[in-house]
Amino acid sequence: METRELGRSGIEVSAIGLGCMGMDHAYGKQADRDEMVILIRKAVELGCNFFDTAVIYGESNEELLGRALEPFRDEVVIATKFGIVGQKIVDGSPQNILDSTPKSIREQLEGSLKRLKVNYIDLYYQHRIDPNIEPEVVAETMKELIDEGKIREWGLSNAPIDYIKRAHTVCPISAIQNQYSMMWREPEKELFSICEELGISFVAYSPLGNGFLSGKYTKDTQYEEGDFRSFMGRFKSEVVDHNKALLDLIADVAEKKKATSAQIVLAWELAQKPFIIPIPGTTKLHRLEENLGGSKIVLTHKELDELNDALAKVDIDETHF
Repeated sequence: METRELGRSGIEVSAIGLGCMGMDHAYGKQADRDEMVILIRKAVELGCNFFDTAVIYGESNEELLGRALEPFRDEVVIATKFGIVGQKIVDGSPQNILDSTPKSIREQLEGSLKRLKVNYIDLYYQHRIDPNIEPEVVAETMKELIDEGKIREWGLSNAPIDYIKRAHTVCPISAIQNQYSMMWREPEKELFSICEELGISFVAYSPLGNGFLSGKYTKDTQYEEGDFRSFMGRFKSEVVDHNKALLDLIADVAEKKKATSAQIVLAWELAQKPFIIPIPGTTKLHRLEENLGGSKIVLTHKELDELNDALAKVDIDETHF
């Protein structure tokens, strides 16, 4: 598989990575452990070397990844996160408990190292910023951890532009992780230019719009208990109907390229910027093969221009929560 450099670190990662959140969190019941070990190892076999997890997805998610990747430690790049230490219910809704004090970061890191069965983390993200801690303090802690060999590189997830710039000045950031897809293009407005300016990779989560852009889901789809798509805005009947034109457009291109809709979406995303690294998630082997196969689909300049022109004319409802 084609590789892309992680920021300016010299670390090469597969153009498409694997997000592991859905194996434990947000999409229904926990996936079978043995089946997920097989899937993760199949990803390695297919050329994927970039794996994303977080302790907030459940400690078992890091433990699963550690078990699956133990035989391949020197061949893979593991990303996990700090900053969210729990959740509490406020006015009936879950709210993250944030802690990015240096002491807490170190405690969180030691827990991740143990669960992942590794001596260092390749890419350590601040999952959400802590409004009580200045970015310079967090970045200085990252610098110390890099010097100590506990982490190789660090990144930020869903952080404001000013925060990114201030943190990067103290300790260079290698990756920004945010949502990005054909139906959520907010990062194009400002964030991509910051990535270009500072030499930071953009790791795209939900590149398939939580599966919506694969065309596999309809307004009549029934989701199992615990699957947050059952109440996500983009899966509401009226939004699905509204965005059908987008799905039809993708399917038309896929038919011409003898590919699937998911593969076209991922190929499109890779073609937008050379520093974008999508990390679609799945718990199914055939979907894994399909997603990683998106790296082999080459959209010509003409096809890309035609697709972008068509996308610009589609009225997309970007409702995502």
